Amino acid sequence: MRFYDFRQKEVINIKDGCRLGYVSDIEMCNEKGHCKRLIIPGPARIFGFFGREQEYRVDWEHVKQVGDDLILIECDTKTLLSDLED
Repeated sequence: MRFYDFRQKEVINIKDGCRLGYVSDIEMCNEKGHCKRLIIPGPARIFGFFGREQEYRVDWEHVKQVGDDLILIECDTKTLLSDLED
């Protein structure tokens, strides 16, 4: 599967039904060449006018299924949010 294919899929947490958004980046393992983590933009600040401060980082072991248009994950949504690195 190509990175472009991941960007077209919406990520949904089956544990709480939360729609996280679309994949913006993928973190790869340099040694083995496999996907390590999916990166999804976090919630927008103040109606989306001032950008984003956080992003969702979903470890590959939380991915339960990759479908034609969805990626299903299972974990606690609050633990996925992390601050953007400068």
